[in-house]
Amino acid sequence: EEEEENEVDNSSESDLFNGLMHLGAAIFGTPDVKSGEAVSTWKETSQLNPEEMGEYAEGDILHPIGNSRNGLKAVSSRWPKGIIPYEISPSFGSSDRQMILSSIDEYKKLTCLKFTPRTSYDTDYIYFTNGNTGCWSSVGKIGGRQEINLQTPGCLSKKGTVMHEMLHAAGFMHEQNRPDRDKYVTVNYNNIQSGRENNFEKAQSSMIDSQGIGYDYRSVMHYSANAFSKNGQATIDPKTKGVTMGQREGLSRKDIQKIQKMYNCKSKRQQSSSSID
Repeated sequence: EEEEENEVDNSSESDLFNGLMHLGAAIFGTPDVKSGEAVSTWKETSQLNPEEMGEYAEGDILHPIGNSRNGLKAVSSRWPKGIIPYEISPSFGSSDRQMILSSIDEYKKLTCLKFTPRTSYDTDYIYFTNGNTGCWSSVGKIGGRQEINLQTPGCLSKKGTVMHEMLHAAGFMHEQNRPDRDKYVTVNYNNIQSGRENNFEKAQSSMIDSQGIGYDYRSVMHYSANAFSKNGQATIDPKTKGVTMGQREGLSRKDIQKIQKMYNCKSKRQQSSSSID
């Protein structure tokens, strides 16, 4: 099988950092059992995705204090050549472990990101764990062991939730907080839980996630319509009628395009028929 060649453009590392600046100190913290308690109430019939129930920045973004090498300046970067070493905690059951491996396989089939089992030489790597602290990830490579926490069963109920947290780790932010989002959605601040309004703050225009690709209601990185609602009413209304937001089945076609552009893939696998349109 032909492998893609991809080379990260390090000259725009600062763009990834700038994309986080609107969150400020909110991204730093420690895993939170209150988030875990909220996620433990999640059901398949819930109007929300489980990662939208956390107390973290935007619900699921956490850079654990003391875990990044050089503070804010090294807060995140891309993974060289798109290679992301990983390890899975033995505390996962076999079916949950298989859900993670299936998500890894999906990235391998559809993108040039290479999630590879960690070797003793890999000092920077992802560690999948399942503490009772909700669904969360750092954004981009922060150095050393960095965790993606997937509380069971909620965070492993849908493959798209696993892929959502993995895409944060690869350097991607939430779709609905793009700088240009007001052209595509209306945020209903009157329906947002008090104190959670900052979860809907737009990123700075230097944010790189969009990669010149149009707004994507179907992105696996988009909030659902009722995210952080205080009254069961929509917090996000699409300006295009009839679209659904917040799917967690898998990567959309535009998600794949953004990954390929961010990681400068020189060739692409033509398997987007498996993507979510």
